[in-house]
Amino acid sequence: MKGTLLALCVLVALHAGAQSDTSQPVKKSHFQKDRLFTGGSATAGFSSYSTGLGISPQFGYSLTSWMDAGITFNLNYTSQRDYYDIGDKIHQTVYGPGAFVRMFPVNFLFATAQYEYNFIHEKYDPPAGSGLANTVQNTSTGSLLLGLGYAGGRYPGSNTYYFLSVSWDVLGHANSPYVDGYDHPFPIIRAGYNIGLFQGGYDRRARYER
Repeated sequence: MKGTLLALCVLVALHAGAQSDTSQPVKKSHFQKDRLFTGGSATAGFSSYSTGLGISPQFGYSLTSWMDAGITFNLNYTSQRDYYDIGDKIHQTVYGPGAFVRMFPVNFLFATAQYEYNFIHEKYDPPAGSGLANTVQNTSTGSLLLGLGYAGGRYPGSNTYYFLSVSWDVLGHANSPYVDGYDHPFPIIRAGYNIGLFQGGYDRRARYER
């Protein structure tokens, strides 16, 4: 009997402690608007034969404290020389949708994967004196960019931060805007900023749990 009474007292005490402990964050499984973010990045890619510049606005959601995901739209311009022959040039205007994920093993470092499906308007200038005419064509292709990056100003519970990443198109399709005239992927350097939405003045560090 004494053992039963002691067990009941312990249970009551534990229940009372749980009710009074308001210092612990409440774990939520449903959609939370303060995990939404927007922003975007600027792109620069260079090699001895090519130059690429572009912008990519984005919209996303922090799935956990260590993973961000979202959608993006690309608008890029690339120029490459010696594409088919010495002295020729190719100019591409590239646009299309994409989706990305960033995984943070620590707060300031991340691995990134981004799939894009780009539509390409291409102008080809043959070498001077070749007698060939300029040509224009429209194509499309998919790219999978994998890389690493640095995030500054990020801490648990906040999805506002700036970032710098470098990645490569591992698919390397011939029509990809991220390969040179020899179908070699060149590094894509992106610098951008995440802007957390609906984040007020409360302690955002307590909003996420790993």
